[in-house]
Amino acid sequence: MKPISAGHWSLPILPPLSLYIHFPWCIRKCPYCDFNSHAVKSGLPEDKYIDALILDLEHSLPLFWGRPVLTIFMGGGTPSLFSAAAISRLLDAIRARVRLLPEAEITLEANPGTFEAEKFAGYRAAGINRLSIGIQSFNDRHLQALGRVHSSEEAHKAIEIARANFDNFNLDLMYALPQQTLAEALADIDTAIAAGSTHLSAYHLTLEPNTAFAAAPPPLPDDDLSADMQEAIEVHLAAAGFEHYETSAFARPGRRTKHNLNYWQFGDYVGIGAGAHGKISFPDRIVRQTRYRHPTEYLTRIQQGSAMQSEEVVPHEQLPFEFMLNALRLTEGFDLALFTERTGLPLTTVLAEFERAEKEGLLARDHLRAWPTAKGQRYLNNLLERFLP
Repeated sequence: MKPISAGHWSLPILPPLSLYIHFPWCIRKCPYCDFNSHAVKSGLPEDKYIDALILDLEHSLPLFWGRPVLTIFMGGGTPSLFSAAAISRLLDAIRARVRLLPEAEITLEANPGTFEAEKFAGYRAAGINRLSIGIQSFNDRHLQALGRVHSSEEAHKAIEIARANFDNFNLDLMYALPQQTLAEALADIDTAIAAGSTHLSAYHLTLEPNTAFAAAPPPLPDDDLSADMQEAIEVHLAAAGFEHYETSAFARPGRRTKHNLNYWQFGDYVGIGAGAHGKISFPDRIVRQTRYRHPTEYLTRIQQGSAMQSEEVVPHEQLPFEFMLNALRLTEGFDLALFTERTGLPLTTVLAEFERAEKEGLLARDHLRAWPTAKGQRYLNNLLERFLP
């Protein structure tokens, strides 16, 4: 990579800003999950946690004061363990403190099951305008293998209630599940299409470190079968009118998720809640932040004045890789001008890497855009390695 000058660096304009809110509790920890989630053991400290989130946001206000917030995403864990009243109180507090755009996309992650699904109407009334439902599979055998706490019947019921209250909702699905066949993987996709969702996320099950599955791996489909599943899923969804716009994301026309697009286009996001991460740009630097992970420590620290565990300026040498790590997940790639706009670096910084990736058939470009080829999408890690500092 071309050496980066230590001279004056600045961002021409600040990128769009989103808000991510982490809810760290779930009913039971899934054996494949490496997210910051903790099983509820002795009651949910709902009011105390909402108070902490509001305080966390207030502590962060000086970092982005006056900037409009484009989207909000409530992730977890299982945010739908919280009552509609709690979510309403949180959103009211946010609206009172930040410039939330009237058309802001506000997403809440939910898990199926009667307990959560009955709240969907309340979430909509509170201001949530998009749901993301963690289905994973419609096959009871696979749900059991994944350690999910809901059944296929509950998944269908949750979707029915979601459809009655929301005109925009995502379904999360996984494939390459333990002992899953190609026909079973496609049956899940076909069921999700028939359910009327506006957005689908189809993730390949991977064995992440420090998970139960990593310690005791289940019998998984081999690489060839997994690749066949991925290809067949993409074909099925394209035939159903879904646009494959990101590595694992498929959307009906006009229904791409604005929040995740902001991530993938190297936008900014404030992260509040236990273990939340944030990226905030200033004219003279880009900062990454991390909150304390464990809910108990987070709640203690926020009362003491700050739940910030780490805060660091991203080195200029790291910016090309961080930008590409996000932007090259998009099947349509990115505008070349966006690289300079979001990193403050000239495009010449990465031209040698572009040329190498093009020769290897991983990247294509014209005078306006760069994008991963079909080969680059399949071997994305190989493509991204070209931009490591």
